[in-house]
Amino acid sequence: MLSNLRRVSQGVWRNARAIQTSAVQRHDSLFVHRDSPEDNPDIPFEFNAENKKRAEAIIAIYPDGHTRGAMIPLLDLAQRQNGGWLPISGMHHVADLLKLPRMRVYEVATFYTMFIRKPIGKYHVQVCTTTPCWLRGSTEILDCVKSKLGINVGETTPDKMFTISEVECLGACVNAPMIQVNDNYYEDLSIKDTEEILDKLKKGEQPKPGPRNGRFAAEPLGELTSLKEEPKGPGFGVQAGL
Repeated sequence: MLSNLRRVSQGVWRNARAIQTSAVQRHDSLFVHRDSPEDNPDIPFEFNAENKKRAEAIIAIYPDGHTRGAMIPLLDLAQRQNGGWLPISGMHHVADLLKLPRMRVYEVATFYTMFIRKPIGKYHVQVCTTTPCWLRGSTEILDCVKSKLGINVGETTPDKMFTISEVECLGACVNAPMIQVNDNYYEDLSIKDTEEILDKLKKGEQPKPGPRNGRFAAEPLGELTSLKEEPKGPGFGVQAGL
């Protein structure tokens, strides 16, 4: 019995199979709410006149009994109104609009990393380090951003201008490496490109988003590699018996 194990003195087992676990990857944000002077339930929040109209239009998209589906766009609207991060009172306001228990809103807001739960800088620099970007040099891009701004991942510059986040896939794998600054994508980056983008943002300028190597969107760098001829007609390649 238990032939693969041998008992040694004092009940200690030798040749026992070791358990190995991978390193724990932690996100740079805390998803459990902690009251702070800038984020607590006593700070009032409600949509301004313009966003109130937007919220009503969003809710109207959904039929009666399904307005809960408006939760994510309403949370995004609250986050944008609040300078790029989502306060607890904003979550409460969305819950009240949708007539939902607050816990239902907490569940969504703490699940999706698109909702920022603490104050951030004017420019939120998100660096993708998932495999395609990593293979194309995202480690060097992230190091460049940290060095250029003088802060680490999850931190904000003293002037409240920049916050750095290390994120998973942003969906621009063909154009790796890339970063997202607020709503803009900057793709096909080199170290020089990254420094130029950050320098322009520091000056209050708006760098042109998109690929930095001259191509448009995700087109091939050279000539087309597929779809070079007119499509074949109906039935092309089908067996004669069919």
